[in-house]
Amino acid sequence: MSITALRSGANSWSAEERTARAELAAVYQSFGHMGMDDLIFTHITARVPGEPEHFLINPFGLMYEEITASNLVKINHAGEKVEESEYEINYAGFIIHGAVHEGAPHINAVVHLHTDSGVAVACQKEGLQPISQFTQFAYGGIAYHDYEGLAFYDEEKPRLLADLGDANMLILRNHGTLTVGRTIAEAFFHMYNLERACRVQVLAQASGNTELLMVPEAVQAKLETEKPVSTWYAGYGEMELAAWMRKLDRLGSNFRE
Repeated sequence: MSITALRSGANSWSAEERTARAELAAVYQSFGHMGMDDLIFTHITARVPGEPEHFLINPFGLMYEEITASNLVKINHAGEKVEESEYEINYAGFIIHGAVHEGAPHINAVVHLHTDSGVAVACQKEGLQPISQFTQFAYGGIAYHDYEGLAFYDEEKPRLLADLGDANMLILRNHGTLTVGRTIAEAFFHMYNLERACRVQVLAQASGNTELLMVPEAVQAKLETEKPVSTWYAGYGEMELAAWMRKLDRLGSNFRE
C-alpha cells in the first residue's frame, strides 16, 4: 500500500479510539513494569472502536516501556498499515493476533507474552494444573495450541483459532501464553491471572518431591459457573486496569501521549 493512500492519523481518531489507544499503551507499560516483556518481541493488540477491520499493534523495535497511545500502528486484516507511521510491524505478531481479530469478531483485544514462567508451563506435557487460586479465573478453561515453529505462515491461523475455541486463555506449547477479551481490560486481567498461575506452578514444582495439591473439582466447577469476579464488580478487569493507569500516572509515564 502506498504511503500516499494512508490516512494522516491523529486528526481522524474518534474519542473512543483515543481511549482505546491510551488503555492499550497502559497495558504495554504495565506488563513492562511487571517484568513480563521480552525485549522488542511479543504483542498486545486491540480492535479499533468503530473500525472492525482494523486493529492496533505495537511498533516493531520498541520496548513495552516506549509504547504510547500515538505510536501504536493501525493495520488491517492483511497486515497493511492504514495510517501513516514511521514504524513497521512484526509479521509473526500479525499472524497470531490477526488470526483472532479476523476470525473472532466478538474478541476485541489479544495479549501474547513470552515470560519465563509462561514458557516453562508451555513446555510441560501436563500443561497448567489447578493448584492455585489464580487458575480459578480461567473462565472457559485453558486451551492449547501445538507448536508449529515461528509464526510466519497464514496456514497456521485457522488452527490457532480453532484451538482457542471459546476459551479466554491459550497456552502456545513450547512458546508462550495468549489471552483474549471483549475489552482491553478483560484481556489484561486474564493474562495477569494466567501468568501468576504459571509462576506459582513453577515455584511449587521447584520444591522437589512435594506432591502438588489440586483445587477440589467441586470448587473448580462452582467458580466456573458463578464467575464471581465478573459479576460482583463492574466490568471484568476494569478496576484492575484503572489502578495500573493511575500508578503509571504517578510514575510520570507518557503512555497517554
